[in-house]
Amino acid sequence: MKEIYFKQNPNDPNPLRAFTKRKVRFDEIDPLNIMWHGHYASFFEEGRLSLGAKYSIGYMDFYKAGVIIPLKKFHIDYILPLEFDKVYEIETILHWNEAARLDFSYNIFSNDKLTTTGYSVHLMLDKNKNILVSKPAFFEDFCLKWKEGVICEKY
Repeated sequence: MKEIYFKQNPNDPNPLRAFTKRKVRFDEIDPLNIMWHGHYASFFEEGRLSLGAKYSIGYMDFYKAGVIIPLKKFHIDYILPLEFDKVYEIETILHWNEAARLDFSYNIFSNDKLTTTGYSVHLMLDKNKNILVSKPAFFEDFCLKWKEGVICEKY
């Protein structure tokens, strides 16, 4: 069961993806010997860092352009628990959006078995914490290249 969190319109470019692996650490498990629900956010964060690095649109890329990208919404659907000392693969997907915001969805897998899905929405603010109504120039340029197919998913 894979959730579709963001609708893709026919003229939208394909989403961008990154994959990364992460192990559940001892300090992340609860008394039931599974990962405590609050730590899933760090797995999604790891995925965003990987995607940002892959496409040069990470937190510091935005920050250098005078933009911060705080979290607006966060959602998780738990399918199977994550267990101590196991390595999981995190798929992070950036979905096209015309607005000055970032829409990410996430899938966490264990040996190709889906364990978790979720999404996050990040706004774009200037350094004075004013909401941007248009994309910053560097990201607008990135989006133009994305839409033209110059930046695309590479498997």
